[in-house]
Amino acid sequence: MDYSDIKEGTVFSFIRNLSQQDVQDFAKLSGDFNKLHVDPVYGKQSVFGQNVVHGMLCGSLFSQLVGMHCPGENSIYLTQSLQFKRPVFYGDTVTVQGTVMRKNDSIRVITLKTEVLKDGKVAVDGEAKVKVTG
Repeated sequence: MDYSDIKEGTVFSFIRNLSQQDVQDFAKLSGDFNKLHVDPVYGKQSVFGQNVVHGMLCGSLFSQLVGMHCPGENSIYLTQSLQFKRPVFYGDTVTVQGTVMRKNDSIRVITLKTEVLKDGKVAVDGEAKVKVTG
């Protein structure tokens, strides 16, 4: 996607189901084997009553949003803020979305409102700044 094709207010999104295998794979990659994420007995005894998907796994989905959807291959990720609002559990289907909030034409940087939505409610949100090279 070229910079000129990106319009303020445009929403880009995709849907993803997060499985127990995704959590196991993320734990291996990140080294975060916290029992809240990977131990069923501990998860059942937790305040959530079950295992929770890593917040950073949910946040990492913004990389797919930027790298594949907006702007795609013409992107250089500059910053990303994250706020964790509600838990995501094994088997949950989430919508990952980015809304173009601002464009800075002089440096070709877009600002995206980024959200992971579960059942229409925000689970993770933040803001990304992305340089568009094309």
